[in-house]
Amino acid sequence: MARAIWKGAISFGLVHIPVSLSTAVRSERIDFDWLDQRSMEPVGYKRVNKVTGKEIDKAHVVKGVEYEKGRYVVISEEEIRKARPEATQTIDIFSFVDAGEIPLQHFDTPYYLSPDRRGGKVYALLRETLDKTGKVALATVVLHTRQHLALLRPLEEALVMITLRWPDEVRGLETLELDKSVTAVKVDKRELDMAKRLVEDMSGAWAPGQYHDAFRQTIMDLVEEKASKGKIATVEKAQGETAAKSADIVDLTELLKRSLGGKAKPKSPAPKRTRKAS
Repeated sequence: MARAIWKGAISFGLVHIPVSLSTAVRSERIDFDWLDQRSMEPVGYKRVNKVTGKEIDKAHVVKGVEYEKGRYVVISEEEIRKARPEATQTIDIFSFVDAGEIPLQHFDTPYYLSPDRRGGKVYALLRETLDKTGKVALATVVLHTRQHLALLRPLEEALVMITLRWPDEVRGLETLELDKSVTAVKVDKRELDMAKRLVEDMSGAWAPGQYHDAFRQTIMDLVEEKASKGKIATVEKAQGETAAKSADIVDLTELLKRSLGGKAKPKSPAPKRTRKAS
């Protein structure tokens, strides 16, 4: 079973659904660590002044945001802490929209949601409601001290949450500056028929077991080969884990009635963020 990285509740109207969040993807990229060839000890990064080339002490490092080219506004650690959103341990649904309405370029990272603390019935109710209405839920959630826009949608027997990129992070198609050779082209029917035939000839079923990262496989085969010959160096690393908090949850039918009767005002997402000046 996947390890939960976050525990809390889905909240809409007066209804709370206890859930656990786990990652739906994993990174299979090769991580090459820096090691000292003489001792096989880990090699770290130095803080270097890029103008003088000299190493500087951590005490002299501050954080700044580029306001104009070459001009920065310094932000203190205290100001950064105050600006961070409060961790509420809830996935706050503020609206429902048609499932096909959100453009694919807004999608970011998928997560699996599973019911927690006997929340199965309410979890199933939301899943079935979304499935039958063809809607997805829009929500805000704080993960790792950062607020995310997200959508919730059914996937077979489960619910998934997909974090979305904020609208000002997504470039519009107009940035491609497509000319009339693309936008106003008249496709030859004979060429289109041949292209369609080629697509049909190359069509098949989705078979994820057949798709592999050739580079990663080659490197891992090399690792296995060298390890089998005893070419292994021991490197000690310190590791730590953070504990996830949980949330207390409530009941259902009466809350649904009260939510409908009271027509609770939907929560709005965070105020629009300002762009960095150019």
